[in-house]
Amino acid sequence: MSYFDAASSAPLHPVARQALLASLDEGWADPARLYREGRRAGMLLDAAREAAAQAVGCRPDELVFTSSGTRAVHTAVSGALSGRRRVGRHLVLSAVEHSSVLHAAAALEAAGGSFTEVPVDRTGAVDASGFGRALRADTALACLQSANHEVGTEQPVAAVAELCAAAGVPLLVDAAQSLGWGPVPGGWSLLTASAHKWGGPAGVGLLAVRKGVRFAPQGPAAERESGRAPGFENIPAVVAAAASLRAVRAEAEAEAARLRALVDRIRAEVPRLVPDVEVVGDPERRLPHLVTFSCLYVDGETLLHELDRADFSVSSGSSCTSSTLTPSHVLKAMGVLTEGNVRVSLPTGTAAAEVDRFLEVLPGVVAEVRLRLGAPAAPAPSPAPSASLVVDSLGRRCPVPVIELAKVIGEVPVGATVTVLADDEAARLDIPAWCEMREQEYVGEEPADRGSAYVVRRLT
Repeated sequence: MSYFDAASSAPLHPVARQALLASLDEGWADPARLYREGRRAGMLLDAAREAAAQAVGCRPDELVFTSSGTRAVHTAVSGALSGRRRVGRHLVLSAVEHSSVLHAAAALEAAGGSFTEVPVDRTGAVDASGFGRALRADTALACLQSANHEVGTEQPVAAVAELCAAAGVPLLVDAAQSLGWGPVPGGWSLLTASAHKWGGPAGVGLLAVRKGVRFAPQGPAAERESGRAPGFENIPAVVAAAASLRAVRAEAEAEAARLRALVDRIRAEVPRLVPDVEVVGDPERRLPHLVTFSCLYVDGETLLHELDRADFSVSSGSSCTSSTLTPSHVLKAMGVLTEGNVRVSLPTGTAAAEVDRFLEVLPGVVAEVRLRLGAPAAPAPSPAPSASLVVDSLGRRCPVPVIELAKVIGEVPVGATVTVLADDEAARLDIPAWCEMREQEYVGEEPADRGSAYVVRRLT
């Protein structure tokens, strides 16, 4: 079995396993107590905090351990907004932030505040100057991930941090995906991360708040972790998280170069081996271990199941996965194809032979899924073009509306239109993406009695 979903959760690093087992016998007592067992547990906690702070690039007293990366994000957002409530209740964030940040923004809006989403380009990157223009006099906090969790694109953190500093706005960086590969560029005010993303145990998050940042923790009052993370620390897990972070950092340079070469091979070979594929994300400014591509005329859920049957564990941001029937907000913001989406994120130690086998298996799996859905084998025009057509795909989920469009586009003359009636949310994204891939004109969306009417003009 080849596990290719490290972006969701990396396998437990051997060093994390060793540290976890060793600290179970030493770190069970209350680190706040003065007796021998408490002092021993406290020393373990202090050593872990120092190691984690060194990796993050902050002081040990600026860093606390939380119960998860998500908890770290919510604590960071609520604490910073509350601490700067006299400035205002406005939040700035990129359109491709992790869902935990989006949920925090929605909670702010529900409580009477407001937020601005900064758009991204087709690679998933924000424009630093555009981000700076979104800052207002009442902006209390800005949020920007260091690298995207779905497509791997790195964000211009240093440039945005400089603009935020000039505006007097603290910047929260979600470094969950990148911290294991290296430190985040300086200039940030708050930083969050999650241990299971770099091979540490689940249930450990990091929250760093720079000295001088106005911060008022919300929720139940507590004495532990500077009052920012109530509850008894899971010292064995914390020790394992810090030890594994130090270990992966020591390996990062060599492993990043090796995995980047494997990912480059996937990026080059998948479009060559599989027709009608769009590789998304920045080809250069990206995480070394992650690549995402979308396949036309493919049901994402079926594709993932078939790859699982072939012993490959991959993830997807597709609108057709079992967990959701709405398109990935990341792919939607980028304006790229959402159907048949596959995210491959290679864990440390992935062998080249595993990637070779994936490239051998993938074309046949995609072809089989397309065959089941009745996808067109090739875009061949009809010998007798008809007038403009209407395709009724109401009640049918992706990728069927796009498949039906592809089947009939050759039946209308150049310059004529095909109107697709669809009520699936993904059609709003995938039909324009198909037009760009096929060099056809997307005229636009029109109202219909049910769903929407998507008009496409044949150009070739």
